[in-house]
Amino acid sequence: MGGAAILVVEDEADLADLLRYNLERAGYSCRCVADGKAALEEILRRTPDLVILDRMLPRMSGDEVIRGMRAEPRCQNVPVIMLTAKAGEAEQLAGFSLGTDDYVTKPFSMNLLLARVEAMLRRTAPDGSDPVVLTAGPIVLERDRHEVRVSHELVVLTSTEFRLLESLMAANERVLTRQQLIDAAIGQGVAVTDRTIDVHVTALRRKLGTASGWVQTVRGVGYVFRSPR
Repeated sequence: MGGAAILVVEDEADLADLLRYNLERAGYSCRCVADGKAALEEILRRTPDLVILDRMLPRMSGDEVIRGMRAEPRCQNVPVIMLTAKAGEAEQLAGFSLGTDDYVTKPFSMNLLLARVEAMLRRTAPDGSDPVVLTAGPIVLERDRHEVRVSHELVVLTSTEFRLLESLMAANERVLTRQQLIDAAIGQGVAVTDRTIDVHVTALRRKLGTASGWVQTVRGVGYVFRSPR
């Protein structure tokens, strides 16, 4: 998705310059900021198509930046790739629970990061090949508007939560394994644990409120979207 606007939030100047060079070489428009407070101000001022966000930042942490983004309606669907040296499973799950869409640990392959950026932007862009509106019970999902409503009330989801719900609704009551959901919502070849999907599903159910029962666990397999019994 060439030409997309990407904000890089990285306080290591050499790494920020390297990221900008490679992203612009790949055809993206790139802006860089070096601290969390400036990042959130820039995101709210000119909402980017994607954010590459370091977790350990001066003035405001990456976690606080994500919380600020997700509290602002127009930024809640902006995909975020967390870039950090914190590689433990608990750290990754904490990042995903905040609303991170992907997680890349340092040191990293620049080619792999660029592939993830391309895949993330492709997944979040409407392709027009499937029905624009998915409806089941009180839930209405509009692909082109990237909106979900429950009983006519808007429910704001992160990009990953939206793709999870979209995949489950489009499956027409077929059970999807956790790996299938990882591939659909996060990306094929991305090294994350099954628990990552469980964290996202928990957040999705919480946001669906009274309609949470439509997202059902199939023990030992994965999840299915169908009418509560």
